[in-house]
Amino acid sequence: MTYRPTGLTPALLATLQSEFRLAWRGIHGAPHWARARVNGLLLARATGARTDVIELFAFLHDSQRRHDGGDRQHGARAAAYVQSINASLLRLDAPGLDLLAYACRHHSDGLTEGDVTVQTCWDADRLDLARVGIEPEPRFLCTQQAKSRDVIDAAVRRSLERRVGGG
Repeated sequence: MTYRPTGLTPALLATLQSEFRLAWRGIHGAPHWARARVNGLLLARATGARTDVIELFAFLHDSQRRHDGGDRQHGARAAAYVQSINASLLRLDAPGLDLLAYACRHHSDGLTEGDVTVQTCWDADRLDLARVGIEPEPRFLCTQQAKSRDVIDAAVRRSLERRVGGG
């Protein structure tokens, strides 16, 4: 894993908090984003995925949701959003921006094939499904690392520990 400096700046976090339409501590809010970040960074140690993209994905993939239900366009809105704020808040290089936009756009489409960074992003999100009562299934995960029983069990524990506290 090559660690790249994060784009999770105070300015980005303040913008997300002020613009987020749902409950900040809700099922698609900041606690979920933080767990997706942890999941992604742990996976990246083995996958070699871009950590800057993973961290940004974790905090942006659900940021454009309009409700907690079946909001089918939230991924497309998130992809457009990251492109619109890249110059001012993210400052990703072109390949990183492409990976982030693609990962956001398709994160809830059920895909499992793609660039290892994209796959790691999707797994980071899917490993937090226990927060809504769904056990992550290996067949819906992308990377071999995420399919490990130990990785799934640890992610489920993180989800459930945090859920008790309201996130």
